[in-house]
Amino acid sequence: MLKALFFDMDETLCDTAHANKVAKQLFAAALHELLGDGFDGAHVANEYVLGIYREWTTAEHARYMPIVEHEGEKAFRIQLIADLVQQYAGSEIDSNAASKLLDKFDSDRLKHFDFYPGIKEFLLEARQYFTTVVITNGPEHSQLPKLATVDMEDYVDYIIVGGQEPAQKPAASIFEKALGLAGCEAHEAIHVGDSLAADIAGANNAQITSVWIQHQQPLDAELGINPEHTLLHPNEIPALLLQLGGVRC
Repeated sequence: MLKALFFDMDETLCDTAHANKVAKQLFAAALHELLGDGFDGAHVANEYVLGIYREWTTAEHARYMPIVEHEGEKAFRIQLIADLVQQYAGSEIDSNAASKLLDKFDSDRLKHFDFYPGIKEFLLEARQYFTTVVITNGPEHSQLPKLATVDMEDYVDYIIVGGQEPAQKPAASIFEKALGLAGCEAHEAIHVGDSLAADIAGANNAQITSVWIQHQQPLDAELGINPEHTLLHPNEIPALLLQLGGVRC
């Protein structure tokens, strides 16, 4: 019997890609206003987002991880902006200017951050039948403002932020915590997410039914990570729930 629904947040419940797209466009415009048009501001903005998502080279990991660990997430992001401006624009900016760019990006992203259409109504209905838990990876600096922007606590029973835990998805500990909060066994829960490496691998390893939101991503057979169910878009979640749990949401 299905008792609990676990969800990733970004690209599962919320359209983070749209918010990032708008914020990157405005970030690039702010860079051009500050530094002139002699460089590809859109590329710098894209590299910034890759950086905050930890898409690091080995050298970048060696440079930035100590900053994250000893000075915090904001200090890392300020340094990342300064480095990117130096690399691609050939200019130097001080920490105050970099901090203002960081704050602008965060503010613009939050202004455009929201649930996918129909998800709020779905979550409210689902809570009548299941315990619902959001399990989101990422640092507090990013995730707490996003959760507050959409009033996530009004729509689910529990929220787990990976940056506040000893380990993030796909670690078994974070799924065990969700099961404990929901008061159920692994076979009584499903986990829905868009990341094969974090959501699907973690759920599979925890013996929780995994549901992958594909978003037109290819299934990389070489990874050896196979979801039990695949959906093209979050709007297909209610129909799957009816199939798995016998409840219309």
